[in-house]
Amino acid sequence: MNILAFGRSGQVATELQSLADVTALGRDQADLSDPAACAAAIHSHSPDAVINAAAYTAVDKAEDEEPLATTINGDAPAQMALACADLGIPLVHISTDYVFAGDGTRPWAPDDPTAPPNAYGRSKLAGEAGVRAAGGPHAILRTSWVFSAHGNNFLKTMLRLSETRDALSVVADQIGGPTPARAIAQACLTIAAQLAEDPTKSGTYHFSGAPDVGWNTFAEDIFAQAGRTVAVTAIPTADYPTPATRPLNSRMDCGATEATFGIARPDWRGAVGDILTTLETSA
Repeated sequence: MNILAFGRSGQVATELQSLADVTALGRDQADLSDPAACAAAIHSHSPDAVINAAAYTAVDKAEDEEPLATTINGDAPAQMALACADLGIPLVHISTDYVFAGDGTRPWAPDDPTAPPNAYGRSKLAGEAGVRAAGGPHAILRTSWVFSAHGNNFLKTMLRLSETRDALSVVADQIGGPTPARAIAQACLTIAAQLAEDPTKSGTYHFSGAPDVGWNTFAEDIFAQAGRTVAVTAIPTADYPTPATRPLNSRMDCGATEATFGIARPDWRGAVGDILTTLETSA
């Protein structure tokens, strides 16, 4: 299957390239700030499926750059979807739990009402709307708390801080499912293949790691598996203010993803161990 991926150096894009022979386009080949160029790239490559693993992900910076974030996260995916619909090929588009208000304690279902709490979430919701409106075969895959051995993410930040500190305060009242980038990449490949065979599976799906935890528990597991002695103090979000509002409830109902595609939620704890091993061997 000839798959074209947008994104080359991001966490999911890196894993896609390690799992399959995909054509991955970096910013120099397809700049998402130029949506028309993204559509043109799809037409010129004529792939069997497209995976959009590229995005504007600077959540706090998006508060001051919402127009740019919306172009990259909203307009570009919409143009990708139109090009895919024109060619009759599936598009797998990665989205986020940030499209929801983030209140309550019940896991968010794919058809729950959306109410993004910040500019980043609004930009991603615009992309979802554009993908659906194009009318072609598609899967919008919402995920959360992505981590890997690549790029910038919570796991790598915790390891870096633990090199110079033996105590950290970590937010405890934001609850969600840490999700390994490798698992997301594999899910995208599986979904793309199934959509190519059965476009009626098009829709919006959720995919996050299990079990759901607070950031503090995630940090504690990272330190335990890395063999680092760091005292973690649980604090509320109010004690760690950020420019962009963070959702307290990032739990997601992933039942439809398993029922439709046979993809179960990954255990993030096992992935932490695998990533630590990778980082150790590459050091």
